[in-house]
Parts: sequence; structure tokens; C-alpha cells
Amino acid sequence: MEYDYDYIIIGSGFGGSVSALRLSEKGYKVLVVEKGKWFKVKDFPKTNWNLKKWLWIPALKFFGIMKLSVFRHVAVISGTGVGGGSLVYANTLPVPKKAFYTSGSWRQLEDWEEDLKPHYQTALKMLGAVPNPRLFDADKALEKMAEDMGRKEHFEHPHVAVYFGKEGETKEDPYFGGKGPDRTGCNFCGGCMTGCRYNAKNTLDKNYLWLAQELGAKILAENEVTDVKKLASEAYEVTLKSSTSYFGKTKKLRSKGVIFSGGVLGTVKLLLKLKQKSLPKLSDKVGDEIRTNNETLISVSTADRKKDLSKGVAIGSLLHTDDNSHLEVVRYSRGSGFWKLLHLPMATGKTPPQRILNVISQLISSPVSWFKTYFINGWSKSTAVLLFMQSIDSTIKLKRNFFGSMSSGISSGEKPTSDIPASKDLTKRYSKAINGKATSFVLESIAGIPTTAHILGGAVMGKNASEGVINSRNEVFGYENLYVIDGSMISANPGVNPSLSITAIAERAMSFIPQKNEVSKMAFLKHHSEKIKG
Repeated sequence: MEYDYDYIIIGSGFGGSVSALRLSEKGYKVLVVEKGKWFKVKDFPKTNWNLKKWLWIPALKFFGIMKLSVFRHVAVISGTGVGGGSLVYANTLPVPKKAFYTSGSWRQLEDWEEDLKPHYQTALKMLGAVPNPRLFDADKALEKMAEDMGRKEHFEHPHVAVYFGKEGETKEDPYFGGKGPDRTGCNFCGGCMTGCRYNAKNTLDKNYLWLAQELGAKILAENEVTDVKKLASEAYEVTLKSSTSYFGKTKKLRSKGVIFSGGVLGTVKLLLKLKQKSLPKLSDKVGDEIRTNNETLISVSTADRKKDLSKGVAIGSLLHTDDNSHLEVVRYSRGSGFWKLLHLPMATGKTPPQRILNVISQLISSPVSWFKTYFINGWSKSTAVLLFMQSIDSTIKLKRNFFGSMSSGISSGEKPTSDIPASKDLTKRYSKAINGKATSFVLESIAGIPTTAHILGGAVMGKNASEGVINSRNEVFGYENLYVIDGSMISANPGVNPSLSITAIAERAMSFIPQKNEVSKMAFLKHHSEKIKG
């Protein structure tokens, strides 16, 4: 049988990009299919008020880099575009603590902490990660708070995927011996999460994907995979359609292997669909054990007009608040105030009516200060977003509903919640430190539904198909040459930003795939051995 590609990779985020490069290096013919668009430096919006360039809402012809998905139990922020989540993420690459490797469905499969050490080092090097060299107002407030808590030694300048060099100065590729693109020194504008307009952020299109293309990998943007069918031979038939046009024709391509790397919301949605018809042997665990990193996202807006909380890289500081928890200060560039339209005062209360009354009470009790928060002080200049994460487990499940979309349900563990006492306490401390008011995403304030930028799981690792969707080498149970390599493979809460872990696990998965010429030799020997026996 003739094949169009050796491997088709669905999605171009951290897992897909690693796979594209390593398979290309091993001689395979690779296609990467990406739902989002190609973005060059000039394509990113100046602020997040430019919704058409920032948000992904195809029905409105918005083809930006960020997608907001709302479910009954969680609201999810994710990325789209060639380079996946790297286009919109906050560049921060911490290594998880021990609890990550010793919990969840993968804990007994391997010695993960030891196994992943070399792959973390490779990932850090490939992503150009270095400690953030400069602290600004929002970071200094967190540092002071850490000192007041007696945890100054737990305050860190995180490793970030940013080229610092000399501010505003463009240099030839500083990472790959001239094989990569030119880079420009960071100006600390805070605009990492609306897309870096200054060529300083080390997005995947500037490392893994760039190098993969140099080796012959093809990237097909603005296309979505709708079906993956196992043929009678060893091949898979992959069906594509346009993701940005209502009238695009479908395409069918044949491949020896397929790698699902579309992130949780892409991979899990597709796997749930495929299980009903095209790939019926998929595990019943598809969609189960979805994790949110036990996150809360709470904004604190200062009344001090001398402070500029927008200055710096997106996340320039972090604090390990206890053995299980982690706090980061996040920022948007000056002028990016869209989020204030979706924020209400941080509320308390067990029921939505109680929470709504609490919000109204806060607004009435100090109308002048709230008016300044929303209308006078520039939101991004005066606001720091507190990203709180925990390695403590909480899970939900995603399932396919009657209309073909996904809905959330309760899994076997505790469901995630926005009412985490430790998070509320830290928010109060930080608010006091900068003389600020705390606000949350509207669903957190009125319904207690948490928001996460790090949705994980849904195709977790296990000993067998009754415990997981994939094995410890990322191979899908029940099918050969089928892999899941993205955030949906993460099988425990890392308690820190997960991009580095996804990259490291992807590197490990690729290390088990042999060179193409070795596979050809084995196939040749197998064929002639069977012929002789016959």
C-alpha cells in the first residue's frame, strides 16, 4: 500500500512539535495538521481588545491564538495556532515536585522522576529557558510577601522561554548554531500572552517546528481532523477539513502512524468521537481523569497609580507557598484590559444567590474604589493576576453529548473548586501588599466554577486499557502506531505550569521510536521469514 506520510501529527503544541522534529530526524515523512493559523510577529494584536486577532471563535470569524471554553465544572483557557499553546502561554517552565511522579494512574509504571531527568534538561535547552533576570513592581510585591511569610528562600526567578540578549537588538540564531531564526532581545512589555510582537518569546515555531521543517516536515495550518480510521492493512486513513472556511473540501490521507497532540480539548473530543465508530477498541477511560492543576486565577488591582504591574515577562516570579502549592504573578501588557469585562469582585458563599449578594455588597460598600478599578486606573497597568496551583488531586470527566460537543461530569475523585482557603488567604495577603481589590472570572464569583489555563488528562497512562488510554510509552491500547502525546496524557496534577513536563514526556516517548531505516530492515526480514516458512 502507498502511504502519503509515515506519521500524521494532529496538533502543533508541545507534544506535537517535539514529535515532528524527532521523527523527522529519524528519517520519517511527517505531516503536522494544525486547526489554527500561522502567525508571524506582525500578526499578533497590540492588545487583547483586538478580539478578532486574539480569540478563537470561528463562528464569528475570530481566528486568534486563545480559546475560552466553558463547561459545567470548569472554564478552560487554551491556545490555537501553529505552535499551539506556546503562542499564548506565559513562557514559564518549572520542574514539578516529587508528588507529581508518585500519584495518579501512572505512578507505578516507571520511576518517573529519575526517568524524566535527562528529558527535562533537553526540553529546557530546546526551549531556550533561562531564569528571569529582572523583577518589576508586581514581582517585588510577591517577594516582599514571601519575606513577610517567612518563606523568602521559596521565592524564585522562574526559568522562562524568552531570549533576553540586549533589549531590542536582533541577533542571528543564538540557540541552534545558526539553524534557527534570528531573535530579538526582550523589552519586558508584558505582552507574552497576546502573542510576542517583538520576536523575543521562544515559541515552538522558532525551535522544534522550525527545525522539523528544515528536515522536511510539512505543516498544514487551518485544517481540522474529523476522522481517523484503521484500514485492513497497517495504515490509518485520516480525514481533514478546513477549520476557517465553511465550504472547504474534505481530504483523506493515508499514514502508517498517527499522533494525537491537539491538547485536551482537541484530542479528547476527537477520541470520544472515534470510539463510537472508527476506533471502537479505544479504552473506556477516554475522557476520564481530567485535571485542572487545582488552579485558581484571581486578579488584584492596585489603587497605587505609581505602580506599573504590566511591566516584565508574563510570569517573572513564583513562590512555593507549601509542599503542595505554588503561586505566580501573571501580567498583561499595558492597554490589554479586556478581562475586566468578565471579572467581578472575588466572592464568598456556598450558593450562587449568596455569592451574588456578596458581590453586590462589596460594590455598594465602596463604590468609588470599585469605579476606579474598572474605569479609571488602566486595568493591565494596575492589575496582577495571581495564578495558584496545587498538586493535590481533583478530577472531572468529559463526555460527548447528543450534539457532538463535550460536557463535563464528575469523575471518581474530588471535583475542582474555586473555593480553596489557601488561595483566598494568599490573595488577601497580596491585596494588602499592593493596596488592591481582588476580582475573579464571573463564573468563579457567582457560581464557584474554577478557571484553569492548564487542563490535563483524559487520555491518561495505565497498566492496561481498564486503567488508562495509553501505556508508559504513550502508545494507545488496542492499536499499533497510534500515540497520544499532549496534555491529555498527563496523569497527575503537576502543581506547576505543565508545558515543560509535556515537552519532557514527549521527548521520552520519541526516544523509543527507532530510526526509519531500522524499521525497514525489520519489515524486510519479517516478510522474507514468513515467505520462507510458507
